[in-house]
Amino acid sequence: MHRNFGVAIVKGPLHSRPLVALLDGRDCSIEMPILKDVATVAFCDAQSTSEIHEKVLNEAVGALMWHTITLTKEDLEKFKALRIIVRIGSGVDNIDVKAAGELGIAVCNVPGYGVEEVADSTLCLILNLYRRTYWLANMVREGKKFTGPEQVREAAQGCARIRGDTLGIVGLGRIGSAVALRAKAFGFNVIFYDPYLPDGIERSLGLTRVYTLQDLLFQSDCVSLHCTLNEHNHHLINEYTIKQMRPGAFLVNTARGGLVDESALAQALKDGRIRAAALDVHENEPYNVFQGPLKEVPNLICTPHAAFYSDVASTELREMAAGEIRRAIVGRIPDSLRNCVNKEYFLGSGPASSAYESTGAPGSGPGGIPSLPAGLNGGYYGALPGVPVQPAHSSAPVGLLGPGGPMSSLVGAPGGPGGLNDRDRERGPSVAHDASTHRMDSASSANSATALQHPDRIKSPPS
Repeated sequence: MHRNFGVAIVKGPLHSRPLVALLDGRDCSIEMPILKDVATVAFCDAQSTSEIHEKVLNEAVGALMWHTITLTKEDLEKFKALRIIVRIGSGVDNIDVKAAGELGIAVCNVPGYGVEEVADSTLCLILNLYRRTYWLANMVREGKKFTGPEQVREAAQGCARIRGDTLGIVGLGRIGSAVALRAKAFGFNVIFYDPYLPDGIERSLGLTRVYTLQDLLFQSDCVSLHCTLNEHNHHLINEYTIKQMRPGAFLVNTARGGLVDESALAQALKDGRIRAAALDVHENEPYNVFQGPLKEVPNLICTPHAAFYSDVASTELREMAAGEIRRAIVGRIPDSLRNCVNKEYFLGSGPASSAYESTGAPGSGPGGIPSLPAGLNGGYYGALPGVPVQPAHSSAPVGLLGPGGPMSSLVGAPGGPGGLNDRDRERGPSVAHDASTHRMDSASSANSATALQHPDRIKSPPS
């Protein structure tokens, strides 16, 4: 049964406050100040929908999610009231966005965050490959002594000069552009391949454009991937395309693990066809160095899907995701949403509606949002069964967030399915499994969320 976007997200009596759930995490300390006055916020700490509490499946109208849970069409159909999903990150390949749209569920992302961090991390990996800093540091740590030029030459064999080499970038979105500008400062000749960008971008950035992937691979001394993963580019780097690369080229992937056939890469590294590679993302995550085709492969740097992270970027990312949920609740869907990725799949043809329509109940404010008692500046948490309402005496409510992320887009990111856009960097916080159902931490109302975990996964709360 299709949901109609011409109706409000939530209808009902005043006590029916919208339920918003963090599906695959438990830390809501950033999101709560933004959402506390308009919604009940719960966390599920789940890795699949089979672990999500029945109350969330039946009542949640909004969902926040990282990349550690997947929502297929069958998963989405389990949610009875869901109207919006916000990916805490930019990639949505773990959500069936078409099915969501057909079910009347808006899917949004946060495309502008972590640009600086991923670009910096990419350059860090490139520099390590060229100058072999990672391996030289490990030798020193292991106690190796360099007593003369012969030992230095032996240890540093393979170090290369950067200036004059060609860096090939696949996908010139926000991050790809930021990498290109940084690489030019180091003396790289930068070329790029992105069939979804209009002509002229290369002139504005001082880059060289190639129009086939084969040309980019043939001309590049180092290849860096910055495109999304979709059904058209899975294993973009494979046995066939590796043979099109220059012998002894470097490969860097800070985009999506599925872009690289790891078995083909492992063989190319063993054969020396690829001199060295650096991967921040892997086909199977979390990456296990003791398993898989890359086990004991030489000249390989692996990092744990962390290129996106800095304290500043993480906070900005979560604030922007919560802001999109807030706009859905107090605004109109889809008009109020800034980063909805599946509008073309909506079946509902009715006009955009208020996300929380007025019920006409006494004490309700604009749009039906409950008005606050005198003297309260901020809001209160909606009550769940057995959970008392917690007044929030905050100094000031958090308002709507401004557009954009840590860095504005240097070029227009192409939209639509299959486009080569920026990769997303989203690693959620480490989570434990020790919260009880419907427990609200009363230590700080501004940093609390209701735990709605599957009963089979509930453990006693920590002492």
